[in-house]
Amino acid sequence: MRNILVTNALPYANGHLHLGHMLGYIQSDIWVRFQKLQGNQCHFVCGSDTHGTPIMLRAQKLGVKPEKLVEEMSKSHLDDFMDFEVEFDNYHSTHNKLNQEVVEAIYEKLQAAKLIDSKEILQAYDPKADMFLPDRFVKGTCPKCKAEDQYGDSCEVCSATYSPLDMINPVSVVTGERPIEKSSEHYFFKLSSLSQEIQSWIKSTDSLQPEVKNKLKEWFEAGLQDWDISRDAPYFGFPIPGTDEKKFFYVWLDAPMGYLASFQDYCNKSGIDFDNYWKKGTNSELYHFIGKDILYFHALFWPAILASVDYREPSGIFVNGFLTINGKKMSKSRGTFVSARTYLNHLKADYLRYYFASKLTAKIDDIDLNLEDFLQKVNSDVIGKVVNIASRCAGFINKKFDGVLSDKIIDQSLVDSFQSAHKEISICFENRDFAQGIRLIMQLADQANQFIDHYKPWQLIKEEGKEELVHDVCSLGINLFKMLIGYLKPVVPELATKSEQFLNITPIKWSDIPMTLGAHKINKFKPLMVRIEKEKIDMIIEETKQKQAEETGAQVEEVVKENALNLAPEIKIDDFLKVDLRIAKIIEAEHVESSNKLLRLKLDLGAEQRQVFAGIKSAYDPESLIGKHTVMVANLAPRKMRFGVSEGMVLAAGDGKDLYILEPHEGAVAGLRVS
Repeated sequence: MRNILVTNALPYANGHLHLGHMLGYIQSDIWVRFQKLQGNQCHFVCGSDTHGTPIMLRAQKLGVKPEKLVEEMSKSHLDDFMDFEVEFDNYHSTHNKLNQEVVEAIYEKLQAAKLIDSKEILQAYDPKADMFLPDRFVKGTCPKCKAEDQYGDSCEVCSATYSPLDMINPVSVVTGERPIEKSSEHYFFKLSSLSQEIQSWIKSTDSLQPEVKNKLKEWFEAGLQDWDISRDAPYFGFPIPGTDEKKFFYVWLDAPMGYLASFQDYCNKSGIDFDNYWKKGTNSELYHFIGKDILYFHALFWPAILASVDYREPSGIFVNGFLTINGKKMSKSRGTFVSARTYLNHLKADYLRYYFASKLTAKIDDIDLNLEDFLQKVNSDVIGKVVNIASRCAGFINKKFDGVLSDKIIDQSLVDSFQSAHKEISICFENRDFAQGIRLIMQLADQANQFIDHYKPWQLIKEEGKEELVHDVCSLGINLFKMLIGYLKPVVPELATKSEQFLNITPIKWSDIPMTLGAHKINKFKPLMVRIEKEKIDMIIEETKQKQAEETGAQVEEVVKENALNLAPEIKIDDFLKVDLRIAKIIEAEHVESSNKLLRLKLDLGAEQRQVFAGIKSAYDPESLIGKHTVMVANLAPRKMRFGVSEGMVLAAGDGKDLYILEPHEGAVAGLRVS
């Protein structure tokens, strides 16, 4: 028996969960259920990540205290997890006295080991909001690859890391103002001095994905930087001892320590020895499941901190990719930014759990939720292949044989193939190659259905003297169904529970799967799972769009009110007349390579044509713009860009998230002056 501790990245408590979140949690839950079914001692802990500037600002916007916001979000998250059958042994919160004690104790040890340094640094400061800006509250152009609309800590295009002050054209996410530089004393964890310890840990574990090792190699080659672990007030978090609450621990310091606090809380309640899982030299295993966007924190900072305070490093860090829907990033405007609760309002969790499992491998690939494929795969595999076996056989057993199975095995080679697959499927689940495991299970389901189709019990029952054969065929069919459900149990736990009730058996263990039931009485068959109807998918999309419309409406109203109170400085009519606004027809539109927000437009002004680069890529597909009329500033001085020369500017309105180009009434002609 193995002793295993599993954690999953703590969901951030500033908003509700969506299906992109659920991908990682379902993956880890399947793996944990598999370990428990094998009889391993496997503990699964998580909790809410509750600190930081985003939480503070969102609470201010809602007019509530941060504590109230995180309490409500934590409850919402846990409800979603439970309904998605993600079964944590303990769910905690980083805004908790126990976690504060853990954080302060580790900080003291780091200080004693002379791994904490302080120095004055220049930071991005928003003078309008009167606050220092966290890295992710600054956006601008990447200083390395020049990709636009990037966060202030790292580039999503080239993966470069940098300071917000290094960015090109930075702006504050809070007010839209350009940040200024301002100095402040900060505390740093000396990550650069622990390079050897981290590399030793990397070499000691076989459980890091190749992509993770390659990324770590890049970071080491670039040189490890000391890590700023402090933030200035105002900040929602734990104050750093000895600073009179003027400095606070950065959220990314106390968040992973939430793993320690959540497990300590679980140990306090269950009598488990905490040190057996966290102290160096133990035989236990520790695994972190995370998304690829937080690898830097978990694969560098976290192992370094653990090694510095005499805790064991992770046995492995399992990283998953992002979720796309219908081949595109999750989008609110397209109605595909689906919340966990919206999905649950219309469909059972097992459908999505199965679909994700059929796609998940040990690699860090993004997973696409193609809604049409989702419907067809679940209906074909789970209902059409697996549940259908029980449905086809149970009626004969109940009606003709008093619900009692035959103990005769009429096709031993078929049973052997089901039993011999146990080892290979086990390896797939252990290695998190769920997609290959599902393929093997469905191959077995195909064999079972071919067996039933060969004998056709619905015809045999009409032939004299064939009742015993029908009994044997359908009994074996039920036994094969039982083995398939056993293999699928970590993936579809609700279906497994209903099937165990139908089969009249105790909960299946992994070692039970190859066993046949013998002369055993089953219960009357009831539908175990119904087909997904397309209307359900349509309802999910419609509800998503409706919620987004309501949210966008509220945002627009708020922006309009803010703009009404923050008008630009007054000008005279002569100033306005200097701006030459013209109707322009869009005759060409295309994406600009290496730009996240620009489209290249070719505009017809009647007497001439102009090229304009417009930052409307997030709102419009190029093809949809061709033929439209809009309004442009025609006398704007040309601007030389690395993509070419922009000869004007099109006008658009927006709420900070969505954009709408100005479109004149039908009948407007290119070249007309707007006045």
